[in-house]
Amino acid sequence: MNIGEVLELLRGDHPNISIPKIRFLEDKGLIKPERTPSGYRKFSHGDVERLRYILRMQRDHYMPLKVIGEHLDAIDRGLEPPPIQDVVPTVPTVKLGQDGLPGAETFLARSDVRLSRKELLKIAEIDEATLEQLEQHGLIKARPGTGHYDSDALLVARTAAELAEFGLEPRHLRAFKAAADREVGLVEQVTAPLRNGRDASAEARADEAAAEIAALSVRLHATLVKAGLRRSR
Repeated sequence: MNIGEVLELLRGDHPNISIPKIRFLEDKGLIKPERTPSGYRKFSHGDVERLRYILRMQRDHYMPLKVIGEHLDAIDRGLEPPPIQDVVPTVPTVKLGQDGLPGAETFLARSDVRLSRKELLKIAEIDEATLEQLEQHGLIKARPGTGHYDSDALLVARTAAELAEFGLEPRHLRAFKAAADREVGLVEQVTAPLRNGRDASAEARADEAAAEIAALSVRLHATLVKAGLRRSR
């Protein structure tokens, strides 16, 4: 096949593939198509499958070309390549209390996780349409000025994906968002006097109080839901 025919075969799974990209991979020694006497590249089906492997490793596993080259060398020598591990952030561990619910320290923690939109979709295992709906209903927001998503966004997306298995769509989750907003408003109302204090520790005391109240509100909410479900049986 010529390079144009190869592009047509690859574009279904890799729409951003281009002739310069293929030439670049050839320059790096990852593919070695034959050359006609006039210098044109001729690709075999084996070359195309090799390209698919390279592009898949880059897209799905964020693997650098050097490591991909080592995998290909192992395959060429009849060996099994090393196990593939996704180089992506993992879901943060939530600190739970003895009752299994998030403790106050969870609400005090600040997330350092920054995910691109593509990473969020991949890790949360949702599609673009679902993420757009979650954003439309205010359940997920990118960080202002960066376009990145934090661990809270990841956990919301993951939870939404699990709820979807029971037929709950993002539009159904607006009730949860509204309830959370009301609880946030109540916490802010209670802690406002502390936050307005004039001493240096006022802000820290307000944050600690907000975390404690938030943890208690989650406990109360979970208990009321559990009790309500029991009564409905």
